[in-house]
Parts: sequence; structure tokens; C-alpha cells
Amino acid sequence: MGVKQVFDFQEGNAGMKSILGGKGAHLAEMTHAGLQVPPGFTISTAACLSYFQEGLSDALWQEMLSALRRLEERKGQRLGDANDPLLVSVRSGSVTSMPGMMDTLLNLGLNDEKVQGLARQTGNDRFAYDCYRRLLQMFGEVVLGIEAFRFEKILSRIKSARGAETDQQLSADDLRELIGEYKSCIAARADRPFPEDAHEQLRMAIEAVFRSWHNPRAKFYRQLNRIPDDQGTAVNVQSMVFGNLGGDCGTGVVFTRNPSTGEKELYGEYLIDAQGEDVVAGSRTPQPVASLRDEMPKTYEELARVAERLERHYKDMQDIEFTVEKGKLYILQTRNGKRNAQAAVKIAVDLVEDGVITKEEALQRIEASHLDQLLHRGIDERAVTEVLATGLTASPGAAAGRVVFDADVAAAWSKDGIKVLLVRPETTPEDIHGVLVSEGIVTSRGGMTSHAAVVARGMGKPCVCGCEGIAIDEEQGRMTIGSRIVREGDWLTIDGASGRVMAGQVPLREAEMTAELTELLGWADEIRTLEVRANADNPEDARTCRKFGAQGIGLCRTEHMFFGPDRLPVVQRMILADGEAERGKALAELLPMQQTDFEGMFEQMNGLPVTIRLLDPPLHEFLPQEKELLKRLAELEAEAGTHGDAERAEKKTLAASLRKVRSLAEVNPMLGMRGCRLGLVHPEIYDMQAEAIFRAASRSAERGISVLLEIMVPLVGHANELALLRGRIDLAARRVAEEEGGREIAYRVGTMIEVPRAALTAGQIARHADFFSFGTNDLTQMTYGYSRDDAEGKFLTHYLDHKLLPVNPFQSLDTDGVGKLIEWGVAAGRAEKPELKTGICGEHGGDKDSIFFCHRVGLNYVSCSPFRLPMARIAAAQAAIAYGCPQPDAAKSADPVPSARAV
Repeated sequence: MGVKQVFDFQEGNAGMKSILGGKGAHLAEMTHAGLQVPPGFTISTAACLSYFQEGLSDALWQEMLSALRRLEERKGQRLGDANDPLLVSVRSGSVTSMPGMMDTLLNLGLNDEKVQGLARQTGNDRFAYDCYRRLLQMFGEVVLGIEAFRFEKILSRIKSARGAETDQQLSADDLRELIGEYKSCIAARADRPFPEDAHEQLRMAIEAVFRSWHNPRAKFYRQLNRIPDDQGTAVNVQSMVFGNLGGDCGTGVVFTRNPSTGEKELYGEYLIDAQGEDVVAGSRTPQPVASLRDEMPKTYEELARVAERLERHYKDMQDIEFTVEKGKLYILQTRNGKRNAQAAVKIAVDLVEDGVITKEEALQRIEASHLDQLLHRGIDERAVTEVLATGLTASPGAAAGRVVFDADVAAAWSKDGIKVLLVRPETTPEDIHGVLVSEGIVTSRGGMTSHAAVVARGMGKPCVCGCEGIAIDEEQGRMTIGSRIVREGDWLTIDGASGRVMAGQVPLREAEMTAELTELLGWADEIRTLEVRANADNPEDARTCRKFGAQGIGLCRTEHMFFGPDRLPVVQRMILADGEAERGKALAELLPMQQTDFEGMFEQMNGLPVTIRLLDPPLHEFLPQEKELLKRLAELEAEAGTHGDAERAEKKTLAASLRKVRSLAEVNPMLGMRGCRLGLVHPEIYDMQAEAIFRAASRSAERGISVLLEIMVPLVGHANELALLRGRIDLAARRVAEEEGGREIAYRVGTMIEVPRAALTAGQIARHADFFSFGTNDLTQMTYGYSRDDAEGKFLTHYLDHKLLPVNPFQSLDTDGVGKLIEWGVAAGRAEKPELKTGICGEHGGDKDSIFFCHRVGLNYVSCSPFRLPMARIAAAQAAIAYGCPQPDAAKSADPVPSARAV
């Protein structure tokens, strides 16, 4: 007998999630708990994976049929029975929650004969034919691959002919006509008739749900959320209960807490006389679940009790699907509810304060990759002049963008750098690529548990749903709001917190830290061992870093200070200078500007380390592009004969600039004259920067500011480079100290390890360094041999789509390759100098997986952009919880460093 692959709900439990998927495991757990769960069985994830290898085998099908017979015995009905047919649903259920990404079918088991038996059984012809038309449409779309709009066109035409505004206004005879047209559509479009045999329907449906694991939206979602492709999906076959039997029936979705705010309240929606897809699809605008208290008070009280019980059992907010059939409540699913960052933080803190979970458990429940969403922008209320419409507050935050009505258009415009707002009647999973690139989403239908709302909350994007005052004409590329017409490309602003849609671009304001986030971050800071610093290039950035809890500046890019409108002309004069005297004059003009910047940084970071990187990029980046210079020269040539002194002077400057741009041009600037090479060939540049740094430090210390100074030399590949430049930095420090009355400033000198050779010879380099900061952006480029801009624009997406790479190495650290260089570098550096401080300062400093790696190998700190600081602090605590405190010599466990010749 083979391995069991089909499990009755009574046979499973919550611990079997990897086998039964999340949905199947929770259905089994609720069945054991005695809740009203319609009976059924789950086909395992292993069966799904075997299906992709060998199809649906006879042995597996026979195991499914055995489970079906047991289900029929429990229900006292048979699938395909003409008089009292058993109807079932077939639903996906992945191990990792992927809401809306795979497929579902309802009402399986109906055909032209069985629908009459259902009508007799229930005494409700309209209900029976409504179930049948739903099956035909879902089967046609999901199993046979017929476009949804073909069924929608038929439905809209018949409703229009009958003068019906809603589906519920169609009679049984109308539905019979609709069914006939649906079946004709299936026969024409699928080149086969709708299968009348109930067991054939079931088999085809199960196979279709298996196949949906590989549909484009599911693959995209897994890639976006780093879900392994080899998990597969379980399939749940469950007996139907009906929310569309009449006025004492209904269906809905309820969260045990508000998923947008975290408040402890039942939050959700329901529809009377409807089936489940009506709520999540947004085809009708549902009622808030609080209204159920008035319509069905006993049902509401029972639902509240069940919700409380499930939350206590799972120790987390639950997302519950329910159906009411003839006044009886059934629970179809529960899972840990998706929530935005605001709600996640509040729920975690509240559960700790209620004694339900520990601080460590609370921190582990926070999705660190979403924490940067917490600081949602809001509307500057003083600037609001015209509110066009108001809808449901589906996902908080504010955004402004140009209106688009199609997800593909959104993706295309976004690639051109245009900020877009996606406006749709309702979103579907096929729109996910458009949702991802949009600033925010607006829908004219659907509620707070519709697809748009759930996906937007998960991505931290503002969303306003159910704006029923909006009429969208996709063909004409416009929408009408009252008498106002808004066309594609017009600007709109939305506020997900209030549900408002506003004309034009309304100024936005940045949000502030919540009390719950402050408390949670305090817990994280108690637990983590990694320092979390920030990348900041000016005093204003430094102020923001301090507000978000940075423990210092891990990277101050001095070149960013040169791009200000008052500095760039001086920098250009320095570059264009013909001799040292002229260049020295420009540098002397730049020095006090740099000094002022550094004094501002020291003031903001009083008592915290500030790591200042000397000039890194090649000089040509500060000059106009050659084509711009040529264009302007051509314009002046065309105006020859009309020039005055100003024009002649401009022409002379342009010619000089053109010569310099051409002389500085490089075949591969990333590997050319930049970083420490620039400082060695033109030492006066680094000398000026060092003098500005030490003068700023001295003046700041004189004012009582505690300066913790670190100077970083970029792009070192050989120990001799750092040795020589360190000597010049030390000389500048002594010279400034003498001129400042003998006041000495303590400082460290270190280097960015961003060239593979530097990592391999780190022991030699460490003799001249007080710290290493791994520049993982360039280190990744040089290790892979990729140009980041070219890779991400040309072939990296192809690599990721075809699984040549597991993740984008510029977003999450390549621990096997780049990570090995870091381990070698740390081990060799500390072998030479045990007190050597190490960290990273690339984009990876704000990535959760990369932070986990940094903790494991014993780095001292990570540095990230200011708004990623909360996420980095949480991730550092999660790493400490997962791996404990690293040993001081953790990095020494790396493979031996290849032997290198001594300097």
C-alpha cells in the first residue's frame, strides 16, 4: 500500500500544515474542536507534486473515490444522485497563504437532470438554477480556460433585456435561458460540451486546481513573497452549504480584529442570499458585519463566540469565512488574517499585554519586510479643495498619481517613471502586476475584504474600495463622477484612511511613529545584538535617522553633498581646472561647504558614530553629458554672428567641458578612476575632505558635541592603497589639531570591502584599518560580474523567471558567493586585529534575510536607509531569537582564506 495522500477532515490536525496545506489543516483542527464545519476531505500537497510528474494516477483517483464514498455516507447523499444530489466545492489550499492566487469551484455535481433534483429537494427552483449557472461559469473559466468576459456579456445582456439591475432579480426561467447560453458558449469556446457526469466534473476540477499552482498570478505572488515553488498546493473537497437559499441565508468574511487598525472588534462583511465568491469578487457591495447583529441577532452572537474561540485557540487574529444556511452557521475556513503593518504591530503588542503571547513571539510575528509600510503618508488637510467621491477605507495611507484603468497600462507607464493610480471596477488576481507598481488603488465595487483591499493591505498601498459614485468606461479611457469626467492621465489623490478620492495632486505629509511601534521596537532593542545604523548624507537625513532609532550613521556619501545647486558649479570648476593652483582655489571654496555639512551631521548624531565615506564616484558624473554639451554648442554655432561677450564665454566654457568630459570618459567607469584611486591620483581632493572633516569635528567638540568619527576609504583593493591614504588622513588630523590649539579628535579609519580581492587579502588590509564596512552593492556586482543597471534591465528578470537564481542578489544577499567573501574577510581581518569592527552598508542592510546572515557571521552592525530602520531593528531581534547571540569568533568558522602574498 502506498503513502496515504487523501485525508478526511477527521484525520488531520493543525500540525499537518505541510501535508494538508493551511486551509486543510485548519479545517481538520476545527472539525476536531466540534465546530460546524461542512464535512469533506483534503488531497495532500504531495499528491499535487506527483500530479505534475505523472498526472492523476489511477491509484490516487481510487483513493479520492474512497474518501468521496465516506463523505457520501456522512451526508446521506450521493454525488450525481438524480433526486438528492450531493454538491461539493473544490478549493486550493497552499502551505503558505496565497489569498486569491489559485482557483476555486463551487456546486460541482449539477447537470441538466440533477438541477431538477436540487430544485425538488429544496422547493426552490430559482436557487437550484442559480447554483447551476454559477457552476457553468466557474467551470468554463477555471477548468476549460474560457475568458470570464464572455459569460459576463451574456449575463449583462439577459439582465438588460429583463430590466434587472442585480442577479437576484432574474427569475428561474431567466436563469434557465442563461444556462442554455452558457452551455452553448462552453461548447463553442472549449470545443467540447460541459461534462454531465458528476465524477468527471470532480476529476477535471481537482486537476484544474492542481494546475492553478502554476498560473501566472500564483507564480508572480510566490516570487514576490519568496514562497518555494516545490511546496505545491493541497486540494480540499467539501460538501456545499448554501448562502443563496433565501433571506435567512447568507455568506461572509469576518476578521477577529480590524486588519487595518488592529482594534479588537469583529470586522468584515456579508451578503444575504449569496455565495462566497460574491463577497470576495466584489460583484456586489456587501454589508458590514455589524449589521448582521440586527438582521440575524442569534447568528451574530454565535459568530462572535466562534471568533473569540478561534482567536484564543490560534493565539492570533483570524480571518474566518462563514455561511449561514437556513439560520444555521457554518465555518468554511479560518486562517491567520492578513493585516497591514499598523495592525500587525498593534495586535502583537496587545496580545503580549493580554498575556496571550510573549515579547519574543510578538516580534517573530511581525513581517519585517512590511514594517517600512507602517509609516504611511497622509493628506495635508489644508490643501484639500475638491473631494470627488468617498468609498470604503480599505487600506490606509495616501497617494497621488495619474489615473490608469488597466493593469498593463499601469505597468508600462510605471516603467517610464510615471506615478500611477490604478482605477478599476474591481481588481482580480490577474491585475496584481498593475497593483504592485501603482501608488494606490481605487475600485467602484467591492468591499473591505475584496481582492483589491486584501492585496493592497498586504503590500502597504493605499486603497479605496466600493466608490459606487464612480462610473468607469474602460473603452473610452475615462470615468464619470457625478458631472465630472476624469480621463486617463489626469491626476487624482486618494486617502485610504478616510476613503476620499480627490482631484489633482494634494500635498502629502509623512506619518509618525505609533506608540505600539515604539514599544515593539523597544522590545527589539532589548533582544538584538546587531547595531542598526542608517545611511544619511545630510543633516536633515541624520535628524530622520535619529527619530527612527538609528545607532549612528553607517554611511555618509560625501559626493551627494556636491550636487547642491550652490556646490555643483564649484565642483565643476575644480574638475575643469587646468593646474593645481586653479584646482586648489576651487577646493578651498568647497572646504567650508563640506565643513558646514559635517558640523550639521555631528550635531544631529551627538554621541553616536558617524561614518564618512570619502569621494567615491568618477569625476565625469559631476559634468554634463557629452550629447548635452554638443547640442548647446550646435545651438551657439547656429546663432553665430549674434554673439556678445557672454555667449563667447559660454562657448569657451562648453568647449573646455567637452574636452574634459572626453578625457575623463572610460570604457567601464565602475572599474575605472573612482574611489581610492581618485584620492591617490588627485590627493588634494581627499586632503580637502579630511581637513573639512577634522575642522568640523574640532569645532563641534568645542561646542560640547560628542563626536564619534569614522572615516572610510572606498574601493580599496590592495593594502598599499589604504596604507598610503591613511597616512595622509593622519597627517591632516595632526595638522588641524595644531591649528586648533592642540585639540585632538579621536577617530577611526577604515575601508569599504567592495572589491573581491580586498576580501581575500583582508588580513593584510586590516593592519591599516580600524573597521571594515562591506559595500555589498559593488561587492555583488564584482563577484557576479554583473552591472546592476544592465542586469536588472536586461537579463536578471529572465534568470529569476527561469529559476537560474533563487532571488535577486541585489535585493537579498547571495550568502553562498558574496556571503562567503564576507565571512573570509571578517575571519582574516579579526585574525590580524581581533578588535576589528565590521558591518555592511549596502542596500542589503535593510533586507531581513541579509540581516539574519549578518547576525550569524558575527558582524557588529548593519546600515540601511532611514525609513527601513524599524524593519531592520525588528529583523535584528528576530535573528537573535532564531540563532541566539553569535560567538565573538563566529566569523572564524568560515572556510580558510586562500593564501595570499604578504605586502
